[in-house]
Amino acid sequence: MSLAAPVAIMKYYRGKLPMSVITLVVCCFLFFALLYTERISSLSSGSIFKSKSCARKTAKKPIQKTAEEMENPDIDDRFEFDPEECNVAKGKWVFNRSIKPLYTDRSCPYIDLQFSCVKNGRPDSDYRHWEWRPDECTLPRFNPKLALKKLRGKRLLFVGDSLQRGQWESLVCMVEWLIPQDQKSMKQGHRHHVFKAKEYNATIEFFWAPFIVESNTDGDFLDPNDRIIKVDSIEKQAKLWGGVDFLVFNTYIWWMSGPRHKTLWGSFANGPEGYEVLDAPMAYRLSLKTWANWVDSNVNPNKTRIFFVTMSPTHARSADWGNINGTKCFNETWPVTTRKFWGFGSNWEMMSVVASVVERMKVPVTVVNVTQLSEFRIDAHASVYTETGGKLLTEEQRADPTNADCIHWCLPGVPDTWNQILLASL
Repeated sequence: MSLAAPVAIMKYYRGKLPMSVITLVVCCFLFFALLYTERISSLSSGSIFKSKSCARKTAKKPIQKTAEEMENPDIDDRFEFDPEECNVAKGKWVFNRSIKPLYTDRSCPYIDLQFSCVKNGRPDSDYRHWEWRPDECTLPRFNPKLALKKLRGKRLLFVGDSLQRGQWESLVCMVEWLIPQDQKSMKQGHRHHVFKAKEYNATIEFFWAPFIVESNTDGDFLDPNDRIIKVDSIEKQAKLWGGVDFLVFNTYIWWMSGPRHKTLWGSFANGPEGYEVLDAPMAYRLSLKTWANWVDSNVNPNKTRIFFVTMSPTHARSADWGNINGTKCFNETWPVTTRKFWGFGSNWEMMSVVASVVERMKVPVTVVNVTQLSEFRIDAHASVYTETGGKLLTEEQRADPTNADCIHWCLPGVPDTWNQILLASL
């Protein structure tokens, strides 16, 4: 009997592995399985970052909020919008009567007569109640408190023409009403205008440079036939751009005053005799290259962010949107609803010049694409509710559709949406 037990035990070991061996095998299996899972997880994460997925549909890892953001949930827009993932150019305008502009041309004292449509007699108001909804993401509403928070201790400077001035006035009006009267100021110079929010030590500025590069019409308005663009010079006016935290550039509409432009290399002091006439796209490209070289040579991307706002469309040919019997944008009160509508007033070639120059720059440039969304808004121009030569149009002039300004926008209006995108991109 004493021998039987060991024999039985030996038979048991032949049929089954001991527990220590089983445990070792299981642990090794789990270890390799874990390594494999981590590898797959790593590959999946990499593919997500490359795919530019839709922000509405993709759950994002929560970002730790500050105490201020916990108390004010609207102050942080990072959950709703990622400019690297959202194509704001694709979307639609949605009418929403509940939307109220943050200001009016009566409440904000900084709006030029040129853009003050309601004050100038425009009777309809529907154009002020449209919101842009991108297809691929949720564009956060403009939050003036968040805007001032982002601008605290900083300078934001718009550089460009009257359309850029309109965007500047829009942004100032969207935030100034929050600031006590004794904590804000406006200084308007010949070309350089500065709004200061003293409490925030922040400035929102505008610098007049319709071609960005130097021209003989920077200080005085000249007839398009007399304008000469110095396509290789920018240093003189760029001296005022140094030390700015956010530089927002735009130039387009002045380039469309004719198919060709007089251009000059060298100094105006030598006289205009040496100018050369170039096609508009070529002159535009040379000037943007001069601008790009200045940015790459003078801007520290760790201290300054560069933005370029794409061209603002004009609506001077009503046949583009099917109004055969109309004249320009006169009496238009509703946006175009046709997807991918593109009118005569936006030049693809000029827009491609911007893209080709920007993609070759060393300093990153954020392109704020407002062209397609603005294309639909034939209803939102100043039209005949504007001024000319510093004087309001008379009733007789308003009755003439050919006097309609279908270049500039009413404020409040479309430029507010441009600033909504700009704020979300800061």
